[in-house]
Amino acid sequence: MACVAVTWARPESTYTDKWDNINVDEILESNRLLKGYDDCLLGKGRCTPDGKALKETLPDALEHECVKCTGKQKSGADKVIRHLVNKRPDLWKELAVKYDPDNIYQARYKDKIDAVKGSA
Repeated sequence: MACVAVTWARPESTYTDKWDNINVDEILESNRLLKGYDDCLLGKGRCTPDGKALKETLPDALEHECVKCTGKQKSGADKVIRHLVNKRPDLWKELAVKYDPDNIYQARYKDKIDAVKGSA
């Protein structure tokens, strides 16, 4: 769900690593940057090129358990999820409503989500 730097345009075996070096910590620590990604993903604002790619790829990554994600994308996704679940549950909930309205992924990833609660 919450994957600021998780996935991007899709080649066959993995998503492109074009944005693997994005500083996820910088985004998570900046309300302005985080709000920009959030607004993009929720369709409330303009998207940067990387935000647009994330928005297009996120549903596939969720559905297929990030199988096409590079190691850095998986690590970034874990960091983003941990941050949102623990520090920004308001954004986590908004993203869940948008990308998981039937609670399919929340149920599928329940153990992983529960494991990061309290470990910001």
